[in-house]
Parts: sequence; structure tokens; C-alpha cells
Amino acid sequence: MGDSRTTDLLTPTAVRLGQQATDFNDAIRQVGAALVAIGAVNPSYVDAMLEREQSISTFIGEGVAIPHGTLAGKDSVLRDALAVVQFPQGVDWHGDRAEVCIGIAAVGDGHVGILAQLAEVLMDEDRAAALRGATSAEEVVAILTPDEE
Repeated sequence: MGDSRTTDLLTPTAVRLGQQATDFNDAIRQVGAALVAIGAVNPSYVDAMLEREQSISTFIGEGVAIPHGTLAGKDSVLRDALAVVQFPQGVDWHGDRAEVCIGIAAVGDGHVGILAQLAEVLMDEDRAAALRGATSAEEVVAILTPDEE
């Protein structure tokens, strides 16, 4: 699944808007639960996401964090998918403020391409701002879908 497009990975059912989290661990649990709910990962993958965060922050800037599991968590991934949880009040993420958490589940090396696509979209300040202020799941999907060349 090396060339998975964001459109294939993210559906409105995997988007949670207007949520609150007590801290980044809570935020990761929420985005992990969304991945579990859509059948992309087993519950043990959430532990791998928390473990990854302990070794390196997944905050990427523009109010966005992209938690994903460790290599050891790969066995818990059932299919490539994304989940998005929005925290309008922000979450302290190792001293940064995250308002959007995008969880990634990928079989094999699929996460590399997914991360590259997301980075391309999120480096656009306007798109990142639109994501932080999105008011519908469909809007989130549209923002994270790369423009076709």
C-alpha cells in the first residue's frame, strides 16, 4: 500500500471535532481510540503510540501533532488509516500547543509516504489554520486531501 492517498486513509467517521484533553497522553489515547473504532488497529497499538511519544515528541508545528506507534506496534496495525481529533482549547505538548492530533496507522513502511503527504499539507499555514478551525468532519477530510496535480 505504498501509494495510499489521504482520501483512502481518512474518512469522516475517523474525525472527532471540539474535544478536550487533559494532556498529550490523553490526546494520544483519544486519537488511538478513534483508530481502534474504525477498525484500523488493535487496542494495543495505542500503547505503542504512547511509547513513541516518550522517546520523541510527535509535535510538528502549526498546532499539529502526528502520533504514531513504534516499530514494535506494527503487529497491531490492521490497515493503513488516519484519525483526526481536534482540541480547540489546545493541549500542552511538551511545551508546545497542539490543537489538532492526527493519528497514523500503517502496515509496513506506509507511514513514510503518509507523513510526507501530511507534511506537505500542513506546511501550508492557511491549511493548518483551516484544520484547527474546521467545523465538520468533511471539511477536515477536504483539507487533508492533497490537491491533484
